[in-house]
Amino acid sequence: MMTHETTPAAEKEPLAQGVSILLIDDDVELCELLREFFAGQGVRLESADDGRRGLSLALEGRHDLVLLDGMLPGLDGFEVLRLVRRQSQVPVIMLSARTAKADRLAGLGAGADDYVPKPFDPDELLARARAVLRRSGRPAQAVDRLEVDGIRLIPSAREVWREGEIVPVTTIEYDILEFLIRSAGRIITRDELTAALYRRRSSPFDRAIDVHVSRLRKKLGAYGTRILTVRGTGYLFRAGPSGEAER
Repeated sequence: MMTHETTPAAEKEPLAQGVSILLIDDDVELCELLREFFAGQGVRLESADDGRRGLSLALEGRHDLVLLDGMLPGLDGFEVLRLVRRQSQVPVIMLSARTAKADRLAGLGAGADDYVPKPFDPDELLARARAVLRRSGRPAQAVDRLEVDGIRLIPSAREVWREGEIVPVTTIEYDILEFLIRSAGRIITRDELTAALYRRRSSPFDRAIDVHVSRLRKKLGAYGTRILTVRGTGYLFRAGPSGEAER
């Protein structure tokens, strides 16, 4: 549920490309619209459509900001917020059609950093996200660099560097590597990668992702062994000591 109104230019300043956002909302259309909107800002948005899955992702510590719907299947948004606050201080903006004063106070009282009623204008949400990140001390304009154990990504230029030398990669290879690095330590299924990169579901005979990963490993040289194949499931980027290519 979004509206589109004119927003002052000063409030349309984009977030930095290093910022990672988690959206927990069961509105599939809204998730897709916000994913496209933030992609236009150079920001990757990951989504979960139920409370339990969203809670698990929120507690992984990989995101700079959480956008949380108040009404969710599986686990209510207000309960998700209370459980997140037991373990994490990640900034949270609640998005809810429950606009009564009591609901807003309940959300803020449970630990939300802001409360945005639905429907909302995406530019206003962007401005509020920037303000929340600034107040939290997290970078609303983050350093445009992602670096893990000798591999450096420059998101604005979509460049990959290895030990001070640029690695020539294709657009899809860059997207795969960035996705895996941002999810370091977590198994990413082929379905998840296909949905994120191609906006469609994978098929049992679709081996395109495997081919791209194989080429990416070769281009990364010794660092390619950090991309582990989890047989029958997908891939995992392993930070720290290098591991075997398969497991």
